[in-house]
Amino acid sequence: MVYRRWATGVTVAVAGAAAVLVAGCGTSGSPTPAGSSGPTSSSTSVHASGSAAPVGPGQVQVTDAVGKQLCDDIKPQLSDWRVQGPTLSRVALNIEVHDWSFRNGGINMQVLGDKAVIDRLMTKNCPDVRTQALQALELTDLASGIAF
Repeated sequence: MVYRRWATGVTVAVAGAAAVLVAGCGTSGSPTPAGSSGPTSSSTSVHASGSAAPVGPGQVQVTDAVGKQLCDDIKPQLSDWRVQGPTLSRVALNIEVHDWSFRNGGINMQVLGDKAVIDRLMTKNCPDVRTQALQALELTDLASGIAF
């Protein structure tokens, strides 16, 4: 059963990474010609619910329901992480975070730009799960465990 869950997680991670790479190759409307001074960033972010909200520079904002979903995704993994040790478990953390961000609007690249969002969400929605994850992963914060 653990093997099957691991294989499914790896498959989802590979599919998510491929989707992010393919999506990065396209354009969104009228591309800015090389050398122009067009806009390079946006001041809003779309939540999983579809509503846009202003964000600070580089900060990812998501709804509370989406934050709780991350907690619900990580909580069942904690026992496996304690057994697997920190090295394998950090890979599993990355897979869980990317799977969660892909399912919630494909915000993978935004999460990589603001890794601390994982700590903020888990501190707000499930501090006990965050504490257990930090112990199992032997980290001071979850952001430092997100590598890719």
